[in-house]
Amino acid sequence: MSVRIGVEEEFHLVHVETGLPEPRADSVLEGLPGDIFTTELQQAAVESNSGVHTSLDDLYADLTGARRRLDAAAAAHGLAVVAAGTVPLPRPGGVPPTAGARYRRMVDEYRKVADEQLICGAHVHVDVPDRDTAVRVMCEVSPWLPALLALSASSPFWLGGDTGYASWRTMLWQRWPTAGPAGCFADAAEYDGAVRGLIDSGVISDAGMIYYDVRPSDHQRTLELRISDSCPRAETVVLIAGLFRALVSEARRRLEARPSARCGTRHEWLRAAAWRAARSGLEGGLVDPRTCREAPAADVVRGLLDKVRPELGAHGDRGTG
Repeated sequence: MSVRIGVEEEFHLVHVETGLPEPRADSVLEGLPGDIFTTELQQAAVESNSGVHTSLDDLYADLTGARRRLDAAAAAHGLAVVAAGTVPLPRPGGVPPTAGARYRRMVDEYRKVADEQLICGAHVHVDVPDRDTAVRVMCEVSPWLPALLALSASSPFWLGGDTGYASWRTMLWQRWPTAGPAGCFADAAEYDGAVRGLIDSGVISDAGMIYYDVRPSDHQRTLELRISDSCPRAETVVLIAGLFRALVSEARRRLEARPSARCGTRHEWLRAAAWRAARSGLEGGLVDPRTCREAPAADVVRGLLDKVRPELGAHGDRGTG
């Protein structure tokens, strides 16, 4: 049976005439179902949660339908919805946070980092049988995640200027203390112990603030991809979802004969590879997990496809248009 997947998409709300972020998420969400659409830290962003699917075609229909509903709700308030990692223009005076004790605490504690959290991502959940599997697979798939970031990169602009990066969202996101590569853990108990240690240190307040590029969900039996920008085209989100599911399935198949750790699983290598993907996206070189050296982005993506081709076939995804 095919492995189930789901997607969370974050979107910016901007004024249709000025293009400036508009802090009116609560107003837009009033007419939308709360089990699908919800708020984010900043009132100029909203989140859409897909259903759970085995078919990429069904996932695509779900995502495009949710985008149409959100667009219609925003348009009724003179707003537009932007699916991108960042929006080009700043809002004078900043954007107020969403109400609530947790968000208020985050704003008070992290100050400028939270104030400038005007970024949006696309997160993919893939079913796994248990948390131990999720934690072990997390390590196995990490070397290939920068390629998925490059495929999604959609945020070259920030504060009215061109940053020179394909994904400036990544650079902003990595300012949080628990963002970036996840590292490797023997099992869920070791991973959960590390999370408790971070909470006990006072650096974060709860497990929801673990912002790794990939993480086991703390409330679902899934592994969650978090490295990707929000994508203008729903087709790109579906592509990334299919590739991530295939990566997870391929890793599960290999776990019994796990290879020894290579440079591609080292924290400094993973962070450097993510920076390279954020800097140039698909327009320059990426760091190839097979060699730990720079290679053309097209070669790295082809290597990813070669790696997961059997799994794509097993899930019926190779012919998905």
